[in-house]
Amino acid sequence: MLEAIIVDDEQHCINRLQKQLEAEAPDIEIIACCKTVENAQQIIAENSPDILFLDVQLGNQTGFDLLATMKKIEFEIIFTTSYDNYALKAFKFSALDYLLKPVDKDDLKRSLQRLRQQKGLKDTSKKIDILFHNFKEGSETSKRIAIPTVDGYTMLGTKDIIRLQSDVNYTNIYTSAGKKITASKTIKFFETMLEGNDFFRVHKSHLVNLKFVESYTKGKGGHITLADGNQIEVAIRRKEELLKRIT
Repeated sequence: MLEAIIVDDEQHCINRLQKQLEAEAPDIEIIACCKTVENAQQIIAENSPDILFLDVQLGNQTGFDLLATMKKIEFEIIFTTSYDNYALKAFKFSALDYLLKPVDKDDLKRSLQRLRQQKGLKDTSKKIDILFHNFKEGSETSKRIAIPTVDGYTMLGTKDIIRLQSDVNYTNIYTSAGKKITASKTIKFFETMLEGNDFFRVHKSHLVNLKFVESYTKGKGGHITLADGNQIEVAIRRKEELLKRIT
């Protein structure tokens, strides 16, 4: 049995989530519900939960204010939020789970399934650090992401990624430091995540950081040469858009 705490300043949201958990997750016991940061601090310290369902906005404070007070985070977190797309992208970059309000039961089931799969990886504190960093930094190029691998997560700055190459259901990520990281996600996952961060899908198998493009060579589709010396073929249908982006 997993013990959970709900932190939300709206009683109707607490009631809805409680009912959904009772119906969809009999292995999760709600041991407390809190409406303020101060109350949540005390209850978490006294109970050491396995899971925290945390509302982003708590009156005049936020769920981040609560997390910032904690020296060590040894529980899983699922955020509940009505935040905008910018904030949602920050959650995705950090690999922290979130549920949009009003919480949909199917979304809840998927979040709980992911949580059960990831439980025990001990990466929550690192993910929170990335989330705080990305909210604090205004520039898209200074973002950090949590890259899911078969062993857990690798934390990496987007500005350090030269290119990503598809490998069926995996993606090989090559960095400016000469490292290769194999991620347990498809290249489409990263294309969606990195949209608007100077990354461009030049080919069905390649997503590149345009800041590392050193030259373009003409041809049917042509090819680009990257700072690490690699030459990447450009798909014919992507050629025009690429040239707009780099010239």
